[in-house]
Amino acid sequence: MRTLAFTISREQSGKTVKEVLRREMGLSSHQLARLKRRPDGILLNGAPAFVTRSVEAGDVLQIEIGDPPAQAIAPLNIPLHVAYEDEDLLILDKSAGMAVHASSLTPDTPTVAGALAARWGEGFIFHPVNRLDKGTTGLMAVAKSGYIHDRLRRQLHSGEFYREYLAVARGHLKPPCGRIDLPIGRDESSAIRRCIRPDGDHAATVYETVRRTGRYSLVRLLPETGRTHQLRLHLASVGHPLEGDWLYGEGDSPLIGRPALHSHVLYLRHPITGEALRFTAPLPPDMESLLLI
Repeated sequence: MRTLAFTISREQSGKTVKEVLRREMGLSSHQLARLKRRPDGILLNGAPAFVTRSVEAGDVLQIEIGDPPAQAIAPLNIPLHVAYEDEDLLILDKSAGMAVHASSLTPDTPTVAGALAARWGEGFIFHPVNRLDKGTTGLMAVAKSGYIHDRLRRQLHSGEFYREYLAVARGHLKPPCGRIDLPIGRDESSAIRRCIRPDGDHAATVYETVRRTGRYSLVRLLPETGRTHQLRLHLASVGHPLEGDWLYGEGDSPLIGRPALHSHVLYLRHPITGEALRFTAPLPPDMESLLLI
């Protein structure tokens, strides 16, 4: 079980265990309640402690941040491209055709969850920090505990957790750089489709044209929000759908078997060490081939 130890400073002397866990270590009320139910969930100087107990400078407060046993996820023996891994975090370069979660609509689709069940054992709890559509390639982060997941989710859409995508869009965007700010909601005629609607959730995307060919634009996309299908729908809404986007474009493409979208850059601050981590994944060959046209 993964544990974290925290030494009480002179400035923190006199605070309660609960205050230190909530304010200094960033635990949510749900996580704190779960730790209180574990025999060794919260230790002060090696002994179980009530959260109302006061601490003194030099005391060592220790908590368990590993997950309890969970319902098994069926393991799948499929390869994963791991860009980074430590005891708290994994950065994955996802391939096309791999869903993040299993779906009753497509039960035979390989999943990141199943591949990680084979890698880590069936009892783990799956904590994807940012999700990618089945057809989207590139970088995504997976936390190894609920505590790490919560800390990283708080970073999302801030300067502490930064994502950059590359897309091959039809035509040439005018202006070549800008910001798309259009609300997104469910399309009531479809189980999966989203649409631009005035009563939808706020959604904003910054874009920049990187390269133009005769038919396409390679576009850098920076999502300011994380709505379902946001990047695909925003580009389609301004008349430049992704090549291969059967849902928001012009149907299936003979040139690429998926929406041409790639998670290119992922930057985050490690929730335990505070280290700034930056990863890049090169454009996959199927998208590169489009830019030769």
